[in-house]
Amino acid sequence: MTAVEFLLEKYKSQNTLLFSDDFIEALEMEKEQIIEAHGLIAKLQEDGTHKLISGETYYDETFKKS
Repeated sequence: MTAVEFLLEKYKSQNTLLFSDDFIEALEMEKEQIIEAHGLIAKLQEDGTHKLISGETYYDETFKKS
């Protein structure tokens, strides 16, 4: 189940407002889904070499705000 599906099902069944705890839970679900989907890949570096990048590293580099 995706994070969006989780929220949709929860609020359709309860016919209620979105609470911040549920939104945070959905964000955590989404993070885990992105990390799992990414897996471990080789990323091409500027010097022509490859570096293994984990899903966690990919998520941090792509979605974390400085």
